[in-house]
Amino acid sequence: MSADQSFEPEADRVARIVREQIIDGDRAPGDRLVERDLAAELGVSRVPVRDALKALIAEGLVTPRPRTWAVVRTFTDADVDDLIEVRSALETLTFRLAAERRTPDEVAALEAVLDREARAARDHDAKAAHRAGADFHELVATTAASPLLDEIGAITASRLRWLLGQHVDLQEMVDEHRGLLAAIRAGDGQEAARLAVGHVQTSRDAARTRRARAAPRD
Repeated sequence: MSADQSFEPEADRVARIVREQIIDGDRAPGDRLVERDLAAELGVSRVPVRDALKALIAEGLVTPRPRTWAVVRTFTDADVDDLIEVRSALETLTFRLAAERRTPDEVAALEAVLDREARAARDHDAKAAHRAGADFHELVATTAASPLLDEIGAITASRLRWLLGQHVDLQEMVDEHRGLLAAIRAGDGQEAARLAVGHVQTSRDAARTRRARAAPRD
């Protein structure tokens, strides 16, 4: 009997669900994540919930609290700046390599993801646009064809998806991705790297704007 390739361990499933909820904004910064409550909500025991929370803490999306609960991480401006510094270096190399190593099939796949993002932006579907935008970045990383870069980038991958989810101007995100894709298609690694730095800075500004809007007023 062959193994079921679609099987997903409970801890992985719980982590995936909660991760998506955090990135999509369905769980707000500071929201409590209590093992007992999550277990009841997702229909699992507390063990996979505990393991899932540990994974999300390691990914930088969740902050631990004593005993059996945690909270959704609140990203400060300093947190965002630190993330931007690291991601700028990674994205510069990732987009440059993608431009240098792209294949026609990979360019076609990037175009399809960008089309999906553009449709979502036209429909004002922020959640779908943000997810497609993050998928675009992950596909670029695949196109860069660097296992070591993938390994390093995985450390901040969830935080990058969160950062991209802060964009309010969906069309701006699409336009920047379109420019990046044009550079990749043309095989212009230098231009792709230059645009990548500017794109990450746009994400930083979007995160700061979101944070300012969410701050309590006196």
